[in-house]
Amino acid sequence: MEILRPRPGGSGIIGGVQRLLFLLAAVIWGAGLDSAESADLAPTGTLRAAFLGTNPVQARTDPKTGEITGPIADLVRELARRLNVPFKLIPAPNAQGVIAHVQGGTADIGFLAYEEARAREVEFAGPFAVMYNTHLVRADSPLRTVEDADRDGVTIGAVRAQTQELYLSANLKHARVKMVDAQPSQADLERILGNREVDAFAQNTQRAAEAVAAAGSRVPLRALTGSYVAVEQSFAVKKGDTASAAMLDRFVDELRASGFIRASLDRAQLGTVGVAQARRK
Repeated sequence: MEILRPRPGGSGIIGGVQRLLFLLAAVIWGAGLDSAESADLAPTGTLRAAFLGTNPVQARTDPKTGEITGPIADLVRELARRLNVPFKLIPAPNAQGVIAHVQGGTADIGFLAYEEARAREVEFAGPFAVMYNTHLVRADSPLRTVEDADRDGVTIGAVRAQTQELYLSANLKHARVKMVDAQPSQADLERILGNREVDAFAQNTQRAAEAVAAAGSRVPLRALTGSYVAVEQSFAVKKGDTASAAMLDRFVDELRASGFIRASLDRAQLGTVGVAQARRK
């Protein structure tokens, strides 16, 4: 992965006014961090950040150019600017991959949806976004809301160890969960639902909205109304590194108050994603 020097704003085609505001924000919001904080958080001299490579709530990777854009890219770029170091974005296939990078020292920070079991493995800090979750169904499904899905005889597909699977496996009272090992492609989702291998497939609301928009006429899809769990997207550092966690809390608190995070979500067209509240100390 290419190592990038910190620079204000992102690349890509965006509106002139929006781009100007974003560039000004990067200059105005926040002073640089001191050298001790830089050494603690980026000991190699490069800020290395692991994230969920397939989750649009965190970032998107252009298949042609490899450019990574979205909230993660914006947050890491701004943090690197304040630390006065270059940065490196490391896509991971799943949450355990992010955790492995953080625990193994191949990444200085990670990005994860908060989950109690994960909090025993890493230190969470700086919640910046709220991810909502729903189910994807065939357009002709009798299910209408997320509450409808928890009934006898309903099978819900979910990716093993993802936020949706962990929550549903612990909380469903009537429906059963059928796990798959990796995030299905669009074609796989249409096949799984089209062949009625499951009645619904658990997705974060952003993924579900994009799958509905991408679905062809052969297997039209629909997202159920409502969200069964709202989960914070946060920074993660090594377990016990409370100093870095506190610094990241302050960093995100400032960006939240300034409007930086809302601007980043809007720029990435993440209309289903909210800005997280400050972490309770």
